[in-house]
Order: sequence, then C-alpha cells, then structure tokens
Amino acid sequence: MNWYLESGKDSDVIISSRIRLARNIKNLPFKLKMTKEDKKQLLEKVKFITPSIGYGLTFFYLKDIDDLSKMTLVEKHMISPEMALTKEEEVAIVINEEENICIMINEEDHLRLQVFSSGRDLQNTLQLAIEIEQKLDEQLGFSCTKEYGYLTACPTNVGTGLRASIMVHLPALKMTGNLSKVLHIVNSFGMTIRGVYGEESKSKADIYQISNNQTLGMTESEIVANLENITKKVMEQERLARKYLTKNSDELEDRVYRSYGILTNARKLSSEESENLLSDIKLGTDLGVIQELDDNTVKKLMLYTKPASLQKRVGTLLDANQRDKKRAEVIKQIIKEKNE
Repeated sequence: MNWYLESGKDSDVIISSRIRLARNIKNLPFKLKMTKEDKKQLLEKVKFITPSIGYGLTFFYLKDIDDLSKMTLVEKHMISPEMALTKEEEVAIVINEEENICIMINEEDHLRLQVFSSGRDLQNTLQLAIEIEQKLDEQLGFSCTKEYGYLTACPTNVGTGLRASIMVHLPALKMTGNLSKVLHIVNSFGMTIRGVYGEESKSKADIYQISNNQTLGMTESEIVANLENITKKVMEQERLARKYLTKNSDELEDRVYRSYGILTNARKLSSEESENLLSDIKLGTDLGVIQELDDNTVKKLMLYTKPASLQKRVGTLLDANQRDKKRAEVIKQIIKEKNE
C-alpha cells in the first residue's frame, strides 16, 4: 500500500510528514544560469547513478509522463504545480514504487529530495532523507561552504536546505472559532502555516501545512525538533476543541451525519464540495461518531475524489460535469469495497 493510503501515528490530526532537501551540484551553474547542455548533463548524471542508490528508485523524464499522471503527482504533493506545467524538456523525477521518495531534478534547484510518511513521523523521515542524500552526495558532490552550508537557488533555503513540514487537519479549531488564534501563535514561533496547496489565507477541507522558516544557523535535528514541538501544541489544541464539541454531541452527530448522507447519496459532487464534506466525515470517523468508515477508507476517499486521481482511477479523461457524476459513483464504490 502506498504511504498516503496508510494510517500513521496521531493520524486523527496529523495527516502526513514531509522532509525536503534542496541541493545543487558543484561546478554547475544554478538552474537560472544553466544552458540546455548543462541541464542534459545533470539529467544523465542522475540517471546513471540512480540504480546504485537503491530504495527501488526509478528515473523518469517528465516529458515521458502524461499530463494526467503529472497532476496526480501534484495532488499527492510529490511535485510542484510549476514543475507539472513546465514546457522544459530537461526535467525529470526519481521515484520509488511506494511513492514515499521523490526527487525533482531541474526544478528550482538541481535536486529537491523529498521523503514522505503518514502521520507524525518527522524523525524517521529525516533519517531516511539524510541517508539518501549522503549516497547522492558521494556520487554527485553537492555545493556547500563552511560559512553558509548548502548553497541553493533561493536564499531562504541556504544552510541546511531543509524544509520540514507537517500536514494537519484542524476542523474543530475552526468550528469553535479558535483557529486564527492558533495560526497566529504558530507564525509567532517562526513557522509558516499555509493551506494544503500553499494558500496563505484559506485551506480546503480544513487542512493546513506547518513548516519551518529558518534553514540557516540551525542543524537539521534542531529544525525538526522545533517543528515537532509546535505540532504537538497544535495537536493538543485541536483535540481539546474536539473534546469541547463532543459535549454537545447531538449537534456534532447531526453535522457529520448530514455530510455523510450527502456524500453517500448525491448523484453529482464537485471536488470542493466533496473535500468539505470529507473534512466533517474524517472528524466524525476519528471521534467514533461515524462507525461505517475507518481512517484508511477516508484516506482513499480524500485521494480519489481529487480531479486527476479520480480520472486515473476510472481510466479515462472526463470534463468537469462528467467528473462530478463519476465522483459520486466512485465514492459509493470505495465505501462498498470497505464493507465487502
């Protein structure tokens, strides 16, 4: 099973953990200054060493991946929307079958190594990322100085080149009116909190991404420890808000079962509407109010109701109206599979 369909530690609130390392190769210009030949040279180097790195990694030129598959990778947060839409030919990814490791090549930096895990698991995710990074460094040689650490195309990544992030589901804080207060506290501790696809002010399905701001003057372990501490505090506040909501159980049960009723009986559902309904349903499932589903089923529903992943599952391209109809059908199929 792919990591994004599994349950992890504290997965009632923490959806996923990600470690991303930005790296550039010595004696090669940064991406903006690279010629076509430079980019081709980098791709050939990475392609050549990929089998020796291990972890079941496979090299793919992005030009050989169809547009729908690229968009499914965006929906899983494995590549950036900018990378999926690029017209450049000298772009590639290295990925494993479980899709918990994905290296973007010639995106903003020469390499952006990403490792993912379900739930709250930053420490193990960091350990695996560093393990892979060291193997790559041995064969490629990364650009690094004693004074500044790893050199990157964007100055905000200089130092460790590390961006650690946690995806959190915070519906109860929103329902109780405490979300903005908690988001403000997170920002005041030097962290960035954004919507699921990077929006600053809003989030679909009450899902937010918390990540570090500082990359210079701290070690990788210190950055991850700080993010862990902030995440624990946010998680505690969300669980307190959920406990408060359960005191008025009639209102909570009515809300989540109304969402469940619409989701399971609708003949057409837009992507945005299904995301909002699934936020309520995940909350109800995690609190034990909704007995008909479990966490793994909710994860499947959250993935396969997204536009590209939906079309990939059914194996055909659909227009917006067709997607809305097919989405309602797929939801029923997934719930039926769970009960069989």
